[in-house]
Amino acid sequence: MNRLTLRHAALASTAVLIIALTGCSDDNDNFDITSQIGPDPVLPEPSQSLVPDLKVAPVVGWGDNETPDVIEGFTITAYAKDLANPRTVHTLPNGDVLVVQSKAPPGKPVERPKDVIRGFIMSIASGGGGGGKPTNLITLLRDTDRDGTVDERHDILKDLNSPFGLAFVDDTLYVAAADAVLAYDYQLGQNEITTPPQVLTPLPGGPINHHWTKDLALSPDGRFLYASVGSNSNAGERGLEAEKGRAAIWQIDRETGASRVYASGLRNPNGLAFNPESGALWTVVNERDELGPNLVPDYMTSVQDRGFYGWPWSYYGQHVDPRLHPPRPDMVEQAIKPDYALSSHVAALGLAFSMGTAMPQDFANGAFVGNRGSWNRDQFNGYKVLYVPFENGRPTGEPRDVVTGFLNAEEEARGRPVGVGFDGTGALLIADDAGNTVWRVAAEGATALAAPLGTDQMPAGSPVAAEQAAAGDAVEGTAPATGATPPVPAPSTTAPAEDPAVAPTPDAPANTGDGTLAPPTPPQTDVPATAPEGAVQDAAPPAPAPAQP
Repeated sequence: MNRLTLRHAALASTAVLIIALTGCSDDNDNFDITSQIGPDPVLPEPSQSLVPDLKVAPVVGWGDNETPDVIEGFTITAYAKDLANPRTVHTLPNGDVLVVQSKAPPGKPVERPKDVIRGFIMSIASGGGGGGKPTNLITLLRDTDRDGTVDERHDILKDLNSPFGLAFVDDTLYVAAADAVLAYDYQLGQNEITTPPQVLTPLPGGPINHHWTKDLALSPDGRFLYASVGSNSNAGERGLEAEKGRAAIWQIDRETGASRVYASGLRNPNGLAFNPESGALWTVVNERDELGPNLVPDYMTSVQDRGFYGWPWSYYGQHVDPRLHPPRPDMVEQAIKPDYALSSHVAALGLAFSMGTAMPQDFANGAFVGNRGSWNRDQFNGYKVLYVPFENGRPTGEPRDVVTGFLNAEEEARGRPVGVGFDGTGALLIADDAGNTVWRVAAEGATALAAPLGTDQMPAGSPVAAEQAAAGDAVEGTAPATGATPPVPAPSTTAPAEDPAVAPTPDAPANTGDGTLAPPTPPQTDVPATAPEGAVQDAAPPAPAPAQP
């Protein structure tokens, strides 16, 4: 047996021992996880142990004719199979669906023994990862007759650097890769993209890139892109220099590429979406680990311009993380409490608002959330898609489990839901990255939308679309737009003091000459610290109109 095999055997034995030890915990047995869902979650006292809580669901995939379970009144079918780690779905204005498939970028440094064990355990939880098929690509799915079945399938982009989020406007497809937002020329109906991209703006990337998934959302007026950037650690243990520009949502001017940190203190935000009733930006956030099996709840929240949400010093407002030294009461005081808890360690990654889709009345105004599922507590949590009803742009009422059954009776993972969206007919789509499938969930007897509704579009008749149309009509020579500029709270003059997310923009990825982009230079850990007032820069305002004679 060679050294590598011995090392893997040792790791496997250690991992099994850890799983066995942590599996003996009964801390969760009497805890009601539903008490952590809603605006005021129950937060037990933090608990730390030498070996964190772990329970891993090995991936077995879907058998023939197997599907997830759906709530009464819905049907579920496989929209596309044999994918390679599908993470997100994005519908274009013509109804074509883009599926982003990706895996983590290589080369992440291993700094502690627990990083080795964690990596091994996560490999079990991730399964085969597409059955050995190439990933890091974008596939177009086309339902030509709008009957809910895919008729054409084309890989339009390949060999990307761990893509995740997309946006489309003005014949341009924006792709959020692991280290940059790229802009591709694209006409609706094309089956491939052959022209090289432009780098709209670099994003914090390697060499660590701990939370590498970067989502995108387009503002309803089409001016800005918003990009999510997760932290480089669990709770700041790599030092704050490694967190420059991270645990944040960036605002990017689409015309100039000028960017700034829009909101921060968000450990791992994903699922960016604008609410069509209020116009506010929302996100789902994966909170920190290793404070016990029932801390900290992941959450869904609206995002305030220049808002600070606590990470790493506090969680859920002013609840102090005891591991951070020295303490920072000044930062804790500034922390905003999130809007809606989803319970601990569910790994919420997908968010889509249902207004204007073909969902039935009880599901016609709310948010669908994809919960990929836990691995770091001793009882499973997540592994489902739930629906949270909204009213007047805010969550209201109890959530409902809509799609379940991703775990089988033996507690093995047949799949894991990640991104959610809607196809051109208005049915719900779910990207299942472990089952390598996109699922389609339709209401029984539903009528397809009269015309496709793109992910980046506000539904006709929604308050946001109506507001923008009225604004367009009021401006002479301006055609009514399809969305509205989201109303946001009046921003403060500076970002929170010494927020680790505040950082200069890293250099653009270099063109290596072979059609790929090199990682940003300098590495994120080498970016010098700067004062907030010198680092947070607004996109340049439009030039004033010339004075009339």
